[in-house]
Amino acid sequence: MRDFKALCLALACTASIGLPTVGHAQSGAAAWPDKPVRLVLPYPPGGNVDGAARIVGEELQEMFKQPFVIENKPGAGGMIAGEFVAKSAPDGYTFFMGANGPILFSPTIFRRDVYDWRRDFAPVTSVSFTPLVLQVNPSTPYKTLADLITAAKKPGNKLTMASPGAGTQNHLVSEYLTRESGLHWTTVHYKGNAPATTDLLGGHVDFNFDQLSVALPFIQQGRTRALAVTSPQRLPQLPNVPTLQESGFKDFSTETFTGILAPKGTPEAIVTRLSEAVQKILAKKSVQARYEALGAEGRAMTPQQFTQFLDKESKRWIPIIKAANITAQ
Repeated sequence: MRDFKALCLALACTASIGLPTVGHAQSGAAAWPDKPVRLVLPYPPGGNVDGAARIVGEELQEMFKQPFVIENKPGAGGMIAGEFVAKSAPDGYTFFMGANGPILFSPTIFRRDVYDWRRDFAPVTSVSFTPLVLQVNPSTPYKTLADLITAAKKPGNKLTMASPGAGTQNHLVSEYLTRESGLHWTTVHYKGNAPATTDLLGGHVDFNFDQLSVALPFIQQGRTRALAVTSPQRLPQLPNVPTLQESGFKDFSTETFTGILAPKGTPEAIVTRLSEAVQKILAKKSVQARYEALGAEGRAMTPQQFTQFLDKESKRWIPIIKAANITAQ
């Protein structure tokens, strides 16, 4: 009997030793964050991702009473930032906020297996969705998309298109149009929307595809001229600008998303907590108004929904990239 009691006591002690571990994990997630959190971006300040990140970052900082620091790490089609986060400690204090290209396409386009979104990240949530605008420098003679297409069909044309980086959605839309229509122009790659837009405004390139959130102020000021949009329907901000579908590219529409990913292995409780926080933030009318002012829509997803969305987008675009041999090499 004494041996039996001693055994029961030993088992009880063993069980009690394990309990704080569970409790600590739960309390750790509940206490998160208790120090500054980094949102690492793949582009310089001033672009679509940067604008979207600063809105949600400010709201997260207010909600959690901890700094959410925006770190811009441009270069290599966004892979410098992506690789940095993929190799960061999965402790809930470093996140990757990127867009279509850096998240899904750049490793394929640059042919560098430095990270893979399925292998190296835990999707947290989407943040914003933005259609793109095909816009030209107003000093060019192109008044309509038909004018630009006519020029692009001429042998030896010197049309130049500004891209914010190889593998961005902006770049892929351009490549799609050249492949589908037999058009030709020279693509000039930059390290982000901001420098690409600067050269467009300066007349150093003829046109670009840019997110509405970035392009709209310049269009409204008359500093660029919009020829088409990539949304399925015309945009309320640009009601007189036709869609690409209207312009002859049937069944084609696309938009740039921004979203947050954590390093693989980040505690699920922290991923869920951040996702739910962003969902609450984007449900606020005041926040939606800020995104709408940029020409974007704030739209959050659960981690599971965002994973499914990324999988669908990957299956849509990666075969096009490979079939067209789109590469930055």
